[in-house]
Amino acid sequence: MSSLTSAVAAVITDAAGRVLLCQQSQGHRLWCLPGGRIRQAESPVHAAIRDIREETGLETHMVEIVGLYQLSGNSCGEDMPDVLKYVFRGQIDGGEASVNSPGKISRLSWHDPDALPSPLTPITRVAIADAVAGRSGVLREVQRDAEPDIPDAADSEPLVAAAT
Repeated sequence: MSSLTSAVAAVITDAAGRVLLCQQSQGHRLWCLPGGRIRQAESPVHAAIRDIREETGLETHMVEIVGLYQLSGNSCGEDMPDVLKYVFRGQIDGGEASVNSPGKISRLSWHDPDALPSPLTPITRVAIADAVAGRSGVLREVQRDAEPDIPDAADSEPLVAAAT
């Protein structure tokens, strides 16, 4: 491990039990939970609330921690830092979901936990399973997946698929 990055994410569900996911606009365009890096002197809870607002426009609060996940492995390259990610169960307080960070996020959409899009980040896959099972306070080490193919830019859908 050359370095360690600390990050946050949240499992946010709608009334139908669907999970809000973001598709990254760069690289392999992986689907992930909303969130991002923790800034210096910032608490994980405040980082999650800030990053979700910046990415989605939603005002949220964190209900509880689903788990703390350490992402490691070098299947994507030897110089990749390990990531320690705090994943919370979040609840929407207001706002309308929209892509507010097009440089980071290309799409937002709601997905049934049994029909998730791909490719997903490994932490997203494991954290959603833990959240759906009702777990909290989980500690897990998660291995990086092998690099997926980069999807064509023509594979685009609407920026935000609305909750119904």
